[in-house]
Amino acid sequence: VQFVESGGGLVQPGGSLRLSCAASGFTISGYSMTWYRQPPGKEREWVAAITSGGGITNYADSVKGRFTIARDNAKNTVHLQMNSLKPADTAVYYCNAGYRTPLYDYWGQGTQVTVSS
Repeated sequence: VQFVESGGGLVQPGGSLRLSCAASGFTISGYSMTWYRQPPGKEREWVAAITSGGGITNYADSVKGRFTIARDNAKNTVHLQMNSLKPADTAVYYCNAGYRTPLYDYWGQGTQVTVSS
């Protein structure tokens, strides 16, 4: 199992980024998927989750209305569209299988998101 996250970067407050997570070693179509983040000096937390069929999504209160999770089962990829970014969104972002609880112990390298003026 492997997760490769990408799309992070430095963005000003109010800006947008689109993260991608390419999974390999398993087929995501049979699994719920979740994005997590780990802010500097803090524990990793879930951010957004999507069921296997994509019909149900769930968001942490801190990102509700600003972030959108989507999946492309044909490409074995999950995306996170992040709008109206805030400095508090600064973190390393990861994905994993499972619904708000990681299914696999393995984590990818993550992608760094820094929101700063």
